Formats: sequence, C-alpha cells, structure tokens
Amino acid sequence: MTANRIGFWLGLLGFAFALLTSPPTGMPHPAWLTAGLVWWMASWWMTEALPLSATALLPFIVLPMIGVADVNVTASAYYSPVMFLFLGGAFLALAIERTGLHRRLALAILSRAGHSNWQLLLAVMAATALISMFISNTSTALIMMPMAVAMLASGGVREGETGGVAGALPMGIAFAATLGGYGTIVGTPTNAIAVALLNKSLGVELSFIEWSMYGIPVVLLSVPIAALIIGWVQRISEDGFDPAAARAAIHLPATWSVPERRLVPIFGLTVLAWVAMPLLKPLFPAGGLDDGTVAAIAGLMLFILPDGTGRPLLKWEEANRAPWGVILMFGGGLSLAMGMSESGLADWFGQMLLPLRGVPLPIVAVVLVAFVVVVTEFASNIAAASGIMPVVGALVVALGADPILLALPAALAASWGFMLPAGTGPNALAWSTGHISMARVVKAGLLLDLVGVVLMIAVVWGVSAIIH
Repeated sequence: MTANRIGFWLGLLGFAFALLTSPPTGMPHPAWLTAGLVWWMASWWMTEALPLSATALLPFIVLPMIGVADVNVTASAYYSPVMFLFLGGAFLALAIERTGLHRRLALAILSRAGHSNWQLLLAVMAATALISMFISNTSTALIMMPMAVAMLASGGVREGETGGVAGALPMGIAFAATLGGYGTIVGTPTNAIAVALLNKSLGVELSFIEWSMYGIPVVLLSVPIAALIIGWVQRISEDGFDPAAARAAIHLPATWSVPERRLVPIFGLTVLAWVAMPLLKPLFPAGGLDDGTVAAIAGLMLFILPDGTGRPLLKWEEANRAPWGVILMFGGGLSLAMGMSESGLADWFGQMLLPLRGVPLPIVAVVLVAFVVVVTEFASNIAAASGIMPVVGALVVALGADPILLALPAALAASWGFMLPAGTGPNALAWSTGHISMARVVKAGLLLDLVGVVLMIAVVWGVSAIIH
C-alpha cells in the first residue's frame, strides 16, 4: 500500500476515534473532535492522500457539523487580506516572466560573476535568490535551470556528470530558489500563510517591509553559506570548468523591449509603496490601505496598461496561471486555526505546554525549529505551516513569550527542507537535469538543515533586538 493510501485511512481512522471516544481529562468535547480534524487534515496533507487544496475543504464541512462554528463563521475564516497580497504578487511575477525581465536581471548579475568556479556558483545562486524574492520558488528554478544546463554544456560537461560544477549549479539554483523566497512575503506561499496565521492566532501583524527586515538578512546570510556547503560537497575548486565559456551561453538583446520598459515602473512603484506603507497608511481612514491593497492595485493596472505591442501587460489567460489552489490552502489553514481557537483546543494545548516555562527559551526555540525542519522534509511546506503554526501559537501563549521569537523562526522553518530531491519543486527540477547525485544532495541538504536551525533563530532574535 502506498504512503498516500496509508495516510488516507489513518486520517479517517483518527477522526473516527475522536468521534467514538471521550476526550482526555480537562479537554472540552468540541476540542477533542477538533483534534480529530487536525489529525485528519495533517495525515492527508503530509501524505498527499488527496490534493492539498481538496483537503483544505474539510474545516468548512466538519466544523459546523461538530458544533464548533456555523457555516457563515467557518466560511468567513477562509478569508484573509494577505490573500490579495499574494495574488497581486503572483500577477506581477507572471508579467515579469512574460516580458522576460527576469532573464535580463539574471544575465546582469552573471556578467559580474568573476572567473572562478566559486564566484560563478555564488553569482548564479545570488541571481536565483533575487528573482525568487518576487517569483515563486519553482518558477524561478524553471527560469534558471535551463540556463545552468546551457552553461554546463558550453563548458564541456557531459550528460549525466554529477561531480564538480556539473552538480553544483543545479543544486545551487534549487537551494537558492528556496532561500530567496524568504526575502519577501510574496516570495513563497508559506510566508503569506504564516503571516495570516500569526495574525489570526496571536494578533501579530507583519507588513511587507517588517517581514523583509527579518527575511532579507536570512537570504543574505544563507545563500553564501549554502554556496560554501555545495562547493565543498561538490569539490568545485578541483574542477577545470571554464566560467567564461559558460557565461557566453546566455544571449539577450542589448536593447530593452517596450514591454520590459513599461513593466519596470509598475514593479518599482509597487515595491516602493510596500516599503513606504508606514508613511502612506495615515493618509487614509483606519484600515483603508494595506500591503494587499497595493498588490491588488498593481495587479489591476497590469490588465489596463498597454505593453506597447497592441496588448495589455497581462491577459487573463496568463494571469489564470496564478496558484488558485494555494489560495484555497490559505483558507483551509486559517479555518482550522479558527476551529482550534473556538473549540478550546488551542487553550488546552497551552495548558499542556505550561511545564515548558521552566526550560530556557533559546532551548525551546531550537527544539521547535528543528522539529519543524524535520516535518517539512517529509511534508508539503504549505501543509507544515498550516498545521504547525496554530500549535506554535498555543505554545507562545502558554510561555508568555514574545510571539516573534518563537513563531517567526517556526514559520521560516516550514520552508527549510533541502535534503530530498523530491522534497521541493526546485529540488525536483534539479534532479531532472541528470546532474544530481543523491548522496551529495542529501549530505549538502543535511548540513544546510543543521546550519539553518541556528541561523533562523539567530537572525530573528538579532533583528528583533535591534528593532526593539
């Protein structure tokens, strides 16, 4: 029996067990039934027994039936303003892909890459990470991976080679595509889910610029560290690869196209508005403007403004490639968090976690982040964030800790999975090149996982100390 079939029956049996048994002492009966729902959704999400977005429908079906909330309250829990931020960001990313602006950016960085294998690897990873801040991780890898394969071929690398630069470039792109997603809320769906759940569970609001104050340092530190790890594992200093010939494999017109020139101001003004949000908000009635509003305006303008070739910058057929399933996943996670709160399950978790008050907070943070990293190696990043963040919220309340110090590192950790070739979209694309060795990617991924546990906590705690 396959893992997804096992997960399917485990999920159903877990919920059935909750229906047929009494709750533990001190737990309200609705909380016990909600715990069964958590088990059900976690089992299906982590084993992908059904499509992740289909599993996200369960709270709307189950929570009203078990008396936790009526259908109107449950349906309203599926909504969050962060969805508009994510959707507007997706539209911008699709427009960037269509115009080819991302390739120009990549080439600009690679042209300054230097002449050593180390410099080439770091430049490719830096370009990938920068693009991934605004385009989905998998889309970024799709953009950069063919360039890497072309560079390898021009440098004389044979098909199927896995040593040296041959394996380092695809692996570096995969890792950097994931790491770059940390830089902004729109960089990866997990960020937006975490922000929405932090607001729902703990009342903590993080703006675009506030997230980036934590996320960008993670990117700036982790990309060079990942390059060092990959370079060491792949022994690229011993490889006779020629970076100059590799760089020549990428060709772009010297003149910017009209669509490129027209998209740049929209993108620049959007990012500027996100950064200037603390100054813009007071100009509007309370709650009248937020990051999602700016993203929605930018997305709408893409359908209005012509690109100079007789068509708008974005058509609906192109925009319809936005990750609608991920948006439904948002809703499922938010609704589940609401159910945990309304049923009393979150409070019960908090009471059970009270003994951790005697444990130093840094140790709690390390154990928590390490646990999330392990989970996300074997489960969808989105599923890990959606399932774990409500429990982290209960832990924060129980310990009386600053939510940022525990919840934000846990949110970052939900995307920190590098060991398995099929663990993320970028990793799978790197594996498909035929240049990846299983033993080397596991070794590099394990080392980066171990470094990441400390790095994420150190960055969040350090930035928080500076800000406050």
